[in-house]
Amino acid sequence: MKVFGFATSLLALSTCEAFSPFYNGVHPLTTTRMTNQVLKAETLEGWKIDGKIKPVNNFILIKKAEDQKQTETGILLSKTAKIVKTEGTVVDVGPGKLHPDSGRPFPMPVEEGDSVIYGKYDGTELKIDGYTHSLIRDDDILIKFKGGQLTEENVEVVNDCVLVFVETRETETSGGLVLATGSDDQKRPSTGVVVKVGPGRMASNGDLIPMSVDVGDSVKFMDFAGNEIKIGEKEYSVVKMPEILAKF
Repeated sequence: MKVFGFATSLLALSTCEAFSPFYNGVHPLTTTRMTNQVLKAETLEGWKIDGKIKPVNNFILIKKAEDQKQTETGILLSKTAKIVKTEGTVVDVGPGKLHPDSGRPFPMPVEEGDSVIYGKYDGTELKIDGYTHSLIRDDDILIKFKGGQLTEENVEVVNDCVLVFVETRETETSGGLVLATGSDDQKRPSTGVVVKVGPGRMASNGDLIPMSVDVGDSVKFMDFAGNEIKIGEKEYSVVKMPEILAKF
């Protein structure tokens, strides 16, 4: 169970006038309004509020996408088996953190309306007006994209991240059964081809540190590094630049 005080420490609540819990878990029908790019909400974690919600530091407020309740073939999933998505739409963005040496603000990599995918175990969930939201850091973002559907053409990586296409090799048994090499007793691929390259990490003087790889490079990265994502039927890994060992 999330602690209300912890969740609100990641947000700035301004002009809050009243807090009152709803009893028996009943929430009245409410609306969420955007005023000057600040989320105007009426309930937060089941408490009635009258104020604007704004992320602080390098936190980003995401409205989560609904969990997948059935497979692509139409099979309905039970409550415990449904696919939990770590995907959502950016509602608001904090001002960003400061560089520890120079005090320069790091640019935030997303803006309101961007769609993002973030790490499976990242973020702090909270309910705003009955809808599930998540507060994530800018470093938690794996990819961003605009438009309704994620494609290789509209996907973008942020900061010093690199999107690598990894091809899963298949082997065939003597009986003709095709097996993928991604089974539990084998490590997943750690080589692939660079598809997208982020802008780079900011140095203390405010300049971006150049990335050492280009689109089209084949790369070897650390075993078990990166986060796996799927775009269409293809598998990719989002890898940070320091995790890439060599290119060829």
